[in-house]
Amino acid sequence: MNDLKAIVKELYIGRSQRGRAFRYAMLAFDIVTVVFFLVTSMVPETLPILAVEYTIAVVLIVDFAARMWLAPRKFRFLVEPLNITDMIVIGTLLAAPFIESWAFLRVLRALRLLRSYHLLRDLRGHSSWFRDNELILSSSLNLIVFIFFCTALVYVLEVNTDSQINTYVDALYFTVATLTTTGFGDITLEGTNGRLLAVVIMVVGVGLFLRLVQTIFRAHKVQYSCPDCGLNRHDPDAIHCKHCGRTVHIETEGE
Repeated sequence: MNDLKAIVKELYIGRSQRGRAFRYAMLAFDIVTVVFFLVTSMVPETLPILAVEYTIAVVLIVDFAARMWLAPRKFRFLVEPLNITDMIVIGTLLAAPFIESWAFLRVLRALRLLRSYHLLRDLRGHSSWFRDNELILSSSLNLIVFIFFCTALVYVLEVNTDSQINTYVDALYFTVATLTTTGFGDITLEGTNGRLLAVVIMVVGVGLFLRLVQTIFRAHKVQYSCPDCGLNRHDPDAIHCKHCGRTVHIETEGE
């Protein structure tokens, strides 16, 4: 048993080549899985799709159990937000024939991408491009998850009650038009529940959407913590901290 735990520990948190390869493989699996979830949320449930969903569920259960086995504090592990989302995703997969309308919750699995400290350590150590664009990649991922989550929520709640929401694309069109404050008005949510949902998207969603977009497109910054004031984002060519004026020594490649 100790030998098995040592192997699992090496795969999940070790610095060996095998451990890094395993974590990269899990990242690839998660990316393919999330794409599968997005695509299948737009089509009817069939037996082949159901078989793939159960296969994914088995992999996710094994992965969850392995990470929990390694966790020093089991209860703390269970109440962590990302692990709660994993349990939700696994639950929707196991109960797929009974809760088809709530399958959109599976997109939450994308929140785990680039959230593992050990995976981030590997990517930062092996890719200068990733180090330079980590914040942009993280914000882009959060933006995609947010948009598709809102879209799926609109589709699930309105497809059978709103004559204007007939396809997933209709829901996506309404969501993006609302979040960008374009508001064409050619698709609107009907009824009290629909209007309340639109209010939630407008009040909560627009602010978060704009913040994520700003993070993606604003001028590139580098991570460097100022020893005096703690400011940790600076221009790549900065020689003084903009907040306190201290001389900073940001490592560059001379470009």
